[in-house]
Amino acid sequence: MTPFAYRRATDAAAAVMDAAAPGARFLGGGTNLVDLLRQRVARADALVDVSMLPASIEVTPEGGLSIGAAVRNSTLAAHPHVRAHFPVLSRAVLAGASAQIRNMATVGGNILQRTRCAYFYDVDGARCNKRAPGSGCDARGGFTRYHAILGGSAHCVATHPSDMCVALVALDARVRVLGPRGERTMPLVELHRLPGDRPHLETHLAPDELIVSVEVPPLPAATRSAYRKVRDRASYAFALISVAAVLEVREGTIDTVRIAFGGVAPKPWRATRAEAALVAQRPTEALFREAADAELAAADPLSGNAFKPDLLRRTLAAVLRGLLERAA
Repeated sequence: MTPFAYRRATDAAAAVMDAAAPGARFLGGGTNLVDLLRQRVARADALVDVSMLPASIEVTPEGGLSIGAAVRNSTLAAHPHVRAHFPVLSRAVLAGASAQIRNMATVGGNILQRTRCAYFYDVDGARCNKRAPGSGCDARGGFTRYHAILGGSAHCVATHPSDMCVALVALDARVRVLGPRGERTMPLVELHRLPGDRPHLETHLAPDELIVSVEVPPLPAATRSAYRKVRDRASYAFALISVAAVLEVREGTIDTVRIAFGGVAPKPWRATRAEAALVAQRPTEALFREAADAELAAADPLSGNAFKPDLLRRTLAAVLRGLLERAA
């Protein structure tokens, strides 16, 4: 066992100061980091426990949300305002992991969880550029059922595992970050990096920057939203593909649409091309498939996941059709 120091942060500023120590890592619920440490995928010389920082969900006067990073996933999913006004977010959280894990996992930790690629975890038998930069990517010639068809590179095709992030990206959420240089806010869709030739760099955060909250802007159309996850088991399985969508139709044409995909890219994937193909159009089954085709034009499936484009195409159409029928 590798020894490490442990510090429990009393507030966000103290946590950031403690994280400036060499080899320090933030610890939330531990549902991902502890596994990484035990399996020698990651290491830490010091753990800064931020799980006990103040955790609240505040509804803004306009109807948006301010979600503390230490809020537990189960608390977020059960919040009355989230369930009523942002059902896509509640359903996405409930689709992730198990009830026991959701009771431990934090919002900040969920956002920063690392890929579940089997080659990333195989420290003794597989090459992985994300784990050991420059070593190669055994996934590309291996079992790729769960790997990326969008945004991957020759160096990495791992997918981001979060369900919650897919819904948050569709809702235009922003993350508020605190670091030694002060506070900043960025769109969640810009937080995670695509792998390119440096897949070990997964976000645009510095090691000593802490996510303190997630801000979700008001979006009245989000009351008409849905999340669908397609997986190999009915529960406790990561997505083959997932779709988060918001759809509002006025006077027969699509007025508001927000779409994001999970299970298909190294980051939660905002489907801007699909949205552009849908907005101001009359909703039809053919249009839904054309929108999916527009987003999938850049898809690069591997031998083991060539089924994903068609699965995503059919799932997006089913989700949009369901929202349309519900509105009618």
